[in-house]
Amino acid sequence: MNITDPIANMLTKIRNACRAGHEVVDVPASNLKKELTKILKNEGYIKDFKYLKSDSKGTLRIYLKYKNRQTVIAGIRRISRPGLRVYVAKDNIPKVLGGLGIAILSTSKGLMTDKNSREANVGGEVLCYVW
Repeated sequence: MNITDPIANMLTKIRNACRAGHEVVDVPASNLKKELTKILKNEGYIKDFKYLKSDSKGTLRIYLKYKNRQTVIAGIRRISRPGLRVYVAKDNIPKVLGGLGIAILSTSKGLMTDKNSREANVGGEVLCYVW
């Protein structure tokens, strides 16, 4: 089956696993998804992740993080999608929940959080919001 938006598929799997209370979720791997999960780990939204080389593509195993039986990820939403790309200039980078969440951007310098892209003074495509 061909998936038209693999990033949205990954975010939906994470969202569903959080709501169901799972500890681990597996998603098909790609370089963009690896970078996205690195950002989620560095920002403290997930415990850890591993790359499992099982077939030609591989799989990312994401270990979800819970605090007092509540998931750390309260919400995760795809912003730019194949049918409607959302780009922002360096001066219009959005803040998620007044700075409590993060926006993940795809810039010319790689994937970055909204804070890092403001510091680097670059804009780009807004992939998702996480709070």
